[in-house]
Amino acid sequence: MSRIGKKPITVPSGVEVKIEGSLVKVKGPKGKLERTLHRAIKVAQEGSTLTVSPVADTKENKKFHGLTRTLIANMIDGCHKGYERRLTLVGVGYRGAKQGKGLNLSLGYSHPVYFEAVEGVDLNVDKNTTIIVTGASKEHVGETAAKIRSLRPPEPYHGKGVRYEDERIVTKVGKSGGKK
Repeated sequence: MSRIGKKPITVPSGVEVKIEGSLVKVKGPKGKLERTLHRAIKVAQEGSTLTVSPVADTKENKKFHGLTRTLIANMIDGCHKGYERRLTLVGVGYRGAKQGKGLNLSLGYSHPVYFEAVEGVDLNVDKNTTIIVTGASKEHVGETAAKIRSLRPPEPYHGKGVRYEDERIVTKVGKSGGKK
């Protein structure tokens, strides 16, 4: 059995969990999420705790035990507190501005780049160089942040580009040739 899968999930107050067969619905102050679970996993709710267990003790069923428990726990945390990812724009003239539901980014190209947010994810800009991605779904927040970073990933010589706030870029040494 999975060590992570064995842990019960406590549902905080203000968060509502409904289990309808293989569909789990979570509703809280930050939003609502739903997910269809694998048929090899069953979820039982007793008061304010959830327990996840495999239907049968086969190797195939055990694969999804810890994963499913973590996915449900992330859904509950997201609906209760929400998730946030911060990106930093590094480079001369690199800046961003909120425009409607998306972002208008100047990333050193000859044209501005417009990035549209997916539903359930909120984009904000702080001090023109910090992008804050927030939402209830950990998957969507991380995926959106990765897509923004991929518009201009940090380059290895000067470190210019879009990077995660806690990311450290190891820069390479440039040319050191001279006349002899």
